Amino acid sequence: MSHTISASDLRDKVARIIEQAGSTPAEAAQVADNLVMANLSGHDSHGVGMVPRYVDAVLEGGLSPNTGVKVLLDTGPLLNLDGQRGYGQITGVQAMQMGIERAKQHGVCTVALSRSHHLGRIGHFAEMAVAQGLVSVHFVNVLSRPVVAPFGGGDGRFGTNPCCIGVPMGNREPFVLDFATSRVAQGKMRVAHNKGEQVPPGYLIDEHGHPTTDPGVVVVPQSNGLFGALMTFGDHKGFGMAMACELLGGALTGSGTWHREADHQRAVLNGMLTMLIDPVRLGTQAMFEQEALAFADWLRQSPDAPGSDGVKLAGEPERAARTEREHSGIWIDDATWAEIEASEHKLQARSSI
Repeated sequence: MSHTISASDLRDKVARIIEQAGSTPAEAAQVADNLVMANLSGHDSHGVGMVPRYVDAVLEGGLSPNTGVKVLLDTGPLLNLDGQRGYGQITGVQAMQMGIERAKQHGVCTVALSRSHHLGRIGHFAEMAVAQGLVSVHFVNVLSRPVVAPFGGGDGRFGTNPCCIGVPMGNREPFVLDFATSRVAQGKMRVAHNKGEQVPPGYLIDEHGHPTTDPGVVVVPQSNGLFGALMTFGDHKGFGMAMACELLGGALTGSGTWHREADHQRAVLNGMLTMLIDPVRLGTQAMFEQEALAFADWLRQSPDAPGSDGVKLAGEPERAARTEREHSGIWIDDATWAEIEASEHKLQARSSI
């Protein structure tokens, strides 16, 4: 059966599984909080549905519980950190905490984080920065089975390579732009496949390079053992952004880029290049806030397009989803719930040997 479960009960269940996989109670709670927040924010693709993959990655040795960042370089405004295959919900937060501290001190900080396990919703890290009055820009690459085709190509060659920008807006809610450079996130295809849904045209190609609306082509191997691929957003423009994320988040950070045949490993490694700017130290804080709010007001004066709900700024849909789901609970589809239960049983069986 499908489940509608409260955020608190879901956190408890996920924390229990992560702890059974070897994490300390504190680490398990932090990972669970992050995953459930993704569900609350309307991003089920980055939520608790990732738990089965995390469990598999731990059992395979590709994800290392109770591992934090290792400092490779710290010059103040420049940090080079190794995630050491630890949970991204831990290493990403540690990297941001260090970067925020340095940016407050120096006015800017560039953070290169390499070899982190799945960082999850990158918007979480931008929200950390804007809460401290900082602007943040994030470029991320993905080292896992390549699921996105280059523009003009017919198979997967890289990951969904997200980009995220966070901008504080004075006493108003912040601007948080968080997007995959693929037409849609891979995790959303997993959710659609588990629900038995088709997706709109233009999202996918099948294992032969032909357009399809079946999300299963990027979730499970097809009859010939191959997978289809996601397409980039905006044709060549999204492809260019995806390559920039690979070069900056992967090559520049030292995390590495994808340039080999796919394997069946369950680990998902991310590299993330983050740039943090303090408008106060830059000396533009007053003008920055005035102009940012004026522009937002100008946008909202646009009349509603026919059939639309009017202008929405980045970050607003997530905040609205949190309010609604905190009240009504989080819905988990049958297949995802069964996968989560199976992952817990797998760990219980291992512990009884």
